[in-house]
Amino acid sequence: MNVISASNITSSALNAEKTRLDIVAENIANANTTKGPDGLTYQRKTVSFESVADQVFGGPGGVRVGTVSKDDKPGSTIYNPSHPHADKNGMVTMPNVNLAYEMVDLMSASHSYEANLAVIRNARQMASQALSIGRF
Repeated sequence: MNVISASNITSSALNAEKTRLDIVAENIANANTTKGPDGLTYQRKTVSFESVADQVFGGPGGVRVGTVSKDDKPGSTIYNPSHPHADKNGMVTMPNVNLAYEMVDLMSASHSYEANLAVIRNARQMASQALSIGRF
């Protein structure tokens, strides 16, 4: 595998992790959104990745976002009769976002992103050193 194809694979992983970070940020931002533009309580979103084959050689080609789907688990209900979205019994349905899970997902995506940046940095250094061998 050459340095350019390794960089392309890592670049695809960076793009996928960026999408994952965006979705986690959206989940955190909507952790208390009881009614969205569609009139429904916000549902947590999850990201799944899928591998992509290299179009030319058929080998590994990277990763991409396969699907962004809504988590169907129901949110908790709390008693708050003064809330504008409370039902006739004073119950409010909250989003199914768990901030602890989101923070773990955020840290995981952030570390993956940093690791892929390190791979690109090392590949660039290796290519630079390989080019400097012929200069002597």
